[in-house]
Amino acid sequence: MATLKDVAREAGLSVGTVSRVLNNRGYISEETRQRVSAAMEQLHYQPNAMARSLSKRSSSMIGVIVPSISHPYFAKVLSCLESAAHEENYQLLLFCSQGKVSREEEYVRVCSSNRVAGLVLCSGSVKTGKLRNFGFPVVAFERHLNEADAGVECNNYEGGELAARELIRAGCRKLMCISGIGEVSMPADVRREGFLDVCRTHPEVEVQEFFCSPEHLEDLNYFPELKRFLDEDPDADGIFAGSDMIGIQLMSELGRRGRRVPQDVRIVGYDDVNLAQMTNPQLTTIRQPVEEMARECIRIIVKAAGGQSIPSRTMFPVSLERRGSTELADCIIK
Repeated sequence: MATLKDVAREAGLSVGTVSRVLNNRGYISEETRQRVSAAMEQLHYQPNAMARSLSKRSSSMIGVIVPSISHPYFAKVLSCLESAAHEENYQLLLFCSQGKVSREEEYVRVCSSNRVAGLVLCSGSVKTGKLRNFGFPVVAFERHLNEADAGVECNNYEGGELAARELIRAGCRKLMCISGIGEVSMPADVRREGFLDVCRTHPEVEVQEFFCSPEHLEDLNYFPELKRFLDEDPDADGIFAGSDMIGIQLMSELGRRGRRVPQDVRIVGYDDVNLAQMTNPQLTTIRQPVEEMARECIRIIVKAAGGQSIPSRTMFPVSLERRGSTELADCIIK
């Protein structure tokens, strides 16, 4: 295996010069950079990122903690974070907590020992007060800021409003609102508030609220709870599902009961994951701009690594993606 000395010998340079090129320290001519690059390629030399990080304040790794990697939403978030990090020459150090606080606290310590450049926290279990004094910026993704250095989220209240207006536009008057509930308050909880506030301005509209357990983020099996909700409110003609996965499983359960979507029941989901366009009919949903949000998370960490100031909170707008689960030709109101 080639060493730094081998690269220096091949390039005809000193070990110190090669080290400065690899760590981007001081002025280095383009000719020198090319000589080092050519020598590394010739010798198949790969710099040891961990060893290099020991001489620096941080490594080129960014930690990411998610509650699930099987959930389509978090799979989408991870894909976007990885792409954005790669563009900035960073790599992800991924942890899946399954919503367990002890795991998340352990993973934060691992991030600290690996000198990550920053941490993107997508999970809602660990209290961000435990993230102080670790020496790297913490970006809260779609969770409340608390003691994190920065927060990136979408306008969840606006999303709830859009969902309510779409169902009412489509002629629904007996509405159901299904959302998640957990021990830690999350920005997603505000979706319900936006939905209910719009409904309150329409006295002809009735609303029933139901809550799903957070454990389904991992097992993705909402069916037992959805069956109970539909048993309790069998006549609902419009349903706001707090996530696309809930909306998709609702469509399946309604079909089993002989209720047609959108003829008998109209549904609006949330997130706009890929599966939302693979159902029949396709699922109307509230689109989170996940790609832009992920890019902002990485941008914040890169800025912090460069000693620049970072925004404490960044909120992105959402949009309605109208599809077949609410669209009937004879019910469109312009």
